[in-house]
Amino acid sequence: MKSIFYLVALFLTFCSCSEYQKVLNSEDIAAKYKAGEALYDAGKFVKANRLFEQIIPKYRGKPQAERLMFLNADALFQDNRFFRAGYHFERFVSAYPKSSKIEEALFKAAKSYYKQSPVYSKDQEETYKALEKLQEYINIYPESNNSSEINALVKELSGKLEKKAFEIAKQYNRISDYKASVSAIDNFIIDFPGSALREEALYLKFDSSYQLATKSVEYKKKARLETAILNYKTLKRAYANSEFLEDAATKYEDALEQLEQYNTKS
Repeated sequence: MKSIFYLVALFLTFCSCSEYQKVLNSEDIAAKYKAGEALYDAGKFVKANRLFEQIIPKYRGKPQAERLMFLNADALFQDNRFFRAGYHFERFVSAYPKSSKIEEALFKAAKSYYKQSPVYSKDQEETYKALEKLQEYINIYPESNNSSEINALVKELSGKLEKKAFEIAKQYNRISDYKASVSAIDNFIIDFPGSALREEALYLKFDSSYQLATKSVEYKKKARLETAILNYKTLKRAYANSEFLEDAATKYEDALEQLEQYNTKS
């Protein structure tokens, strides 16, 4: 019985494939439209796309074109081919700005860009683009049922940029480029004022400024020690119980001793 079932399934699959190839190679655009819709409804998105892409140019200017373009974009989206999906949804929006499907198309276009955002350690150009598209959607549909999801996606992507900016500052500190580290932290604090990483960022700024001061040429050392001391005080004032204060206090005391030598000389 199992063998018979297998043979029947294989036969039906073969017939189905043969029928699909027949339609694919046909010149009958109506048959391709019908078969494409059926395949889309069955979740056979790759096959549906192949048919849709063949006939979209032939339906241009006809009533069926709007639905056909939307189904083509959505089949790409459902099949996780987000780069192409975003592009085709935007083409749909441009071609049919008054369509009843505009909101859904803009939402899925924005999500397509979101799906292309890489891990934080990689270049974040796609993340910035995704945030732009998500914000555009929010601006157009502030009361949308999708608002909570969109806001969650924006928060996630913003967190990725925040993590990226912080890790860049830490990396500068690790490779002993302390001047660049201080600058990167200043930018981080301006760009992400409410960050949960602010405490560590302020410690990192102090540490980088301390390292920069102690390793400076003589004529720059006094001013840089004074800056490091101010950075320590900023950290302590903002986070009196910071886990970083024990390590920072040791460096702070050393900075005070070194500065005192300059003050004694003068």
